[in-house]
Amino acid sequence: MFPSSATGPATVKARFEALLEVAESISTERQLATLFSELSRSLKRLVEFDYITLTLVDFEQRVVRVHILETDQPLTGELPGPLAFSETPTMVALESGRPYYVPRMGPEMPFGRLREILAANRVESFCVLPLRTAQRQIGGLTFGSTKTDAYSAETIEFMQQVAHQVSVAVDNALNFEAARTYELALARERDRLRALLEINNAVVSSVASKELFRSASASLRRVFGLDYTSLLLLDAESGDLRVAALDFPDGTGELREDTLVPMADSVAGHVFRTRQGRIFSFDEMHALAPATARVMAVEGVRSFCAMPLVARGETLGVLTVGSRRDQFFSQGDMDFYTQVAGQVAIALDNALSYRRIEELNSRLAEEKVYLEDEIRTDSRFEEIIGQSRALKANLKQVETVAPTDSTVLICGETGTGKELLARAIHNLSSRRQGTFVKLNCAAIPTGLLESEMFGHERGAFTGAIAQRIGRFELAHRGTMFLDEVGEIPLELQTKLLRVLQEREFERLGSSRTIRTDARLVAATNRDLAAMVDERQFRADLYYRLNVFPITVPPLRDRREDIPLLVRYFVQQNARRMNRRITSIPAETMEALTRYHWPGNIRELANFIERAVILSPGSALHAPVRELKRASGGGGAVVTLAAAEREAIERALRESGGKVGGADGAAARLGMKRTTLQAKMRKLGVAK
Repeated sequence: MFPSSATGPATVKARFEALLEVAESISTERQLATLFSELSRSLKRLVEFDYITLTLVDFEQRVVRVHILETDQPLTGELPGPLAFSETPTMVALESGRPYYVPRMGPEMPFGRLREILAANRVESFCVLPLRTAQRQIGGLTFGSTKTDAYSAETIEFMQQVAHQVSVAVDNALNFEAARTYELALARERDRLRALLEINNAVVSSVASKELFRSASASLRRVFGLDYTSLLLLDAESGDLRVAALDFPDGTGELREDTLVPMADSVAGHVFRTRQGRIFSFDEMHALAPATARVMAVEGVRSFCAMPLVARGETLGVLTVGSRRDQFFSQGDMDFYTQVAGQVAIALDNALSYRRIEELNSRLAEEKVYLEDEIRTDSRFEEIIGQSRALKANLKQVETVAPTDSTVLICGETGTGKELLARAIHNLSSRRQGTFVKLNCAAIPTGLLESEMFGHERGAFTGAIAQRIGRFELAHRGTMFLDEVGEIPLELQTKLLRVLQEREFERLGSSRTIRTDARLVAATNRDLAAMVDERQFRADLYYRLNVFPITVPPLRDRREDIPLLVRYFVQQNARRMNRRITSIPAETMEALTRYHWPGNIRELANFIERAVILSPGSALHAPVRELKRASGGGGAVVTLAAAEREAIERALRESGGKVGGADGAAARLGMKRTTLQAKMRKLGVAK
């Protein structure tokens, strides 16, 4: 029943202009909370009311939920919870598709529970407008007034227009929230799969149960926010379960690693015996195993989940997880933990097999160590050949810096073996079990160097069709070797400096910060100090790299090592080519020792390889005439480095050892003091 006369001071035109403005203002809202706030502010301009509510229908639960948008007076009593379909006029309006109007409240009005709430708040008349779209029924928009017969037919007709606009806005917001919920579910599932992949990788790479457990528990805590995780294994002597590993950062100490847990009176023992994983509430724990419940009560654990570890038909132990929140675990979580337990069981079985193999091989290992001690030279650097004083000084530096985690800068000409020194530093360090990752900064195009260092996400740039892990990520807990570090462009030097200082970076196309624990060893054949002076290299990065500099001497400065290197390369190449070369003519060795080798050890290695190819018999047949031509007829060649060294030493003698100042060596040579000092370090010139 509708009143016959129109009410309200606004004209039809003004009303519909205001309606258009409201439609525009609410059309962009995508969250229900902000939409409700905007509606309560905007609808006041369109219709007079003392209170307004929005009801949303839940067809799965068959209830209607009430949301207050606006009221001019405090609400008397509590807002009703979910109302059954039969307790609200919203369903009447939805099913009829027309407004449900009550001009005058009275005892004859149905919906007793709602009538009591309205009467308590002095509501005399109200109108429920159905909210629906072509796709679904949403709920109702209710205007209420403390006046009797507050709304005319014309006003209610206009209210229907308002309801149409509100329906579209609410439908958009609900769709948006549903999409967000779906995205969150997908993200959670992605995190679960990622955690399972991490655990699978740990299974593949781990042969120790504790190492595997740490990887698994870290992944589970990150994805699920667990408070407690433990790994219990069968103790063969006692027949009970022993806590082999525990991840409980906030525990009180009531439960510790190596604790024996009785098989008869514990939740873990029950799961071990039945081979059935299960979720336990605190009350269920108390009923089944009071001893477990007492410990968990002290620790504040309210939810508990335990899975048996079964491999090849044998139960090895139990994996348990817990939370201080009630009803924390779902059946979906249980399914995931069961998969995790299966992977952990495989790894434990592998670890036990590995341990048995280790025991069988222990005697052989002792014999192997003895034999290695017999045949090994007294040098700790098997790959580095030489006995010269300059080389021994380098190796002493390597032995000094290797046990530390300090950054090392290896300087020297091309082909002097800088990478071998970097590998030696890694092999003598505590990171020897980690990965030695190398990257030649001069061999990678500038545009791809950042991706090689830090990795990229799929779609980060044209051609990035898949995610790629960078070298620094691969070198986590190992050593990162950057060769030709002087070739890194200035814009990338800032990011490298951040890795050295903060130990963190982001992949290209990602905002997620990745931490790395990689030791950096850098190498260069360029004068970085001079590049700093010329603003071609960042000074702060240079100082971070130059913590422990090592200058590798060129081969011409360690000629006594040339015979050793020649014999080594001859044997290596002859073995590879299935040749038998037993002698090297004295004149050949003399020519090789006399030559200045501008390409250093790399040039010597290539020359010897060619000589072995050209040697048909047991004697090395080396094309030494080529060396004479390269040397200008066999005479000694003064290299650029040697000439620079001689000029610097002469200038220092003339200046009395003074480097700077008007009459110092730098001024005499026409260069900056810092540039001269850098060259002196590079060439090994002392004052």
